[in-house]
This record gives sequence, C-alpha cells and structure tokens, in this order.
Amino acid sequence: MSDSLYEPATREIDQRRKELAPGPYDAFSAFSKAVFAEGALDEKTKQLIAVAVAHTTQCPYCIDGHTKLAKRKGAAPEEIMEAVWVAAEMRAGGAYAHSTLALRALGETEPHQH
Repeated sequence: MSDSLYEPATREIDQRRKELAPGPYDAFSAFSKAVFAEGALDEKTKQLIAVAVAHTTQCPYCIDGHTKLAKRKGAAPEEIMEAVWVAAEMRAGGAYAHSTLALRALGETEPHQH
C-alpha cells in the first residue's frame, strides 16, 4: 500500500493514455513542447512560472515534474521557493479579492450599477 493518495506516474500509464486517445495525446504533447520552448521567455523562467501555477492548481504531478525541470534549467532552490511564495500570495489574494462578494451579500456594500 502506498503512503500517497496519488499513484506514481509511470511510462505504462503514459502509454495507455496515448493508446486510448492518440490524437489528443499527440496534440497535447506538441502543444506542451511549443509552450516550454525558448522564446520571448527563456526555458528557466517558463519552468518557474509552471512551478508557481502547479502550486496554485495543486497538481502533485506538475509540482514534482516542473520543480525538477526548473532545477534542470538552472533555477536555484531559492528561485523555486520564491515562485512557490508568489503562488501562495496569488491564491490568498483571490480569497481576499472575492470577499467583495461576501460583503455585498451581507449588505455591507452597494451592488455595482452597469
């Protein structure tokens, strides 16, 4: 029995995804390669963005994979941790910003007129 709620990602699982839906699989793979290729942003920066987004979406597979890729692309542990803190602030900021809805529901603010 595994200590994790998440099954480990394996080559077999990846191959099964491809077998079950080869068109979308190939399209997603090509899209991913294009997104993470060097462009206006370098690959390290793109991986640091991915680390932050992975923490916001809370995908354990993405956190693991993109953290390792960011390190491989030259990101220092300090840079990776700062990206995680950016994600934490943005996630908390969403709750803070949406408190507008709660205040409006409580009658504490006036509805916005269009």
